[in-house]
Amino acid sequence: MDTKYYVCQYCHDEFIPKRRYIQKFCSATCRSKAHHQKNKTVSSSDKRVIGPLNKIEKMSAAGIGNAAAGALAADVVKNLITKNHDRPATKGDILALSQKIERFHRVLNIALGINGELPYFDMVTKKIVYFKNTIPINKNKF
Repeated sequence: MDTKYYVCQYCHDEFIPKRRYIQKFCSATCRSKAHHQKNKTVSSSDKRVIGPLNKIEKMSAAGIGNAAAGALAADVVKNLITKNHDRPATKGDILALSQKIERFHRVLNIALGINGELPYFDMVTKKIVYFKNTIPINKNKF
């Protein structure tokens, strides 16, 4: 057994090592307290713990480039995997669809008007309107 005294790096007391001959702390309590003291910083204004001292995050051109490349790669993979009918609609898609929609739509389950007029649904006013038939109708069809 070694009889040489060592000095604890936290409480500065002398001790004889129990398990190893090169020990930095006299007890597990001092070792734990030293670890917590090393990994915290205190704000000067309100004396509260902010975070570890050894973690300093800095922005760099390489980090920004890596983030941009990662986002681009994720978008490319997402576009390759997602089918066209599962993709969200864009403003251009909605505009193209609205241009394809006509104002008047023929209604087939309503009887003809008094003078043989055809019923149509007006998409703007949301009402049924009747227009004079310009195409001959086969009455047996209805």
